[in-house]
Amino acid sequence: MVVPNYTNLKLKMPGMRGVITVGTSFQRAYECELESCELTSATLASKELIAIRKDIAEGAPDAKRATRSFEPMEKVKEVLVDPDNSTDKMVRIDTALSLK
Repeated sequence: MVVPNYTNLKLKMPGMRGVITVGTSFQRAYECELESCELTSATLASKELIAIRKDIAEGAPDAKRATRSFEPMEKVKEVLVDPDNSTDKMVRIDTALSLK
């Protein structure tokens, strides 16, 4: 049964011998507001960091797996990069690609 008064920065509540009034200064209220914002930002950042770590862990390559050399696909076609300039720069593309 507490009644906050944000204009005067007072908090009133019933007590055993009457109304209990708790007050503060504008400076202290401002400091508390800044601390609250910093705490909220830190909490949100930690939750985002946990989600990012989870995504990275799922998509990360297995470090124990042996690395192999690059093996081209079965249906690969070699194409000149610039047909007008024959500098023998070739690109390998998949033959099953759509025309788009």
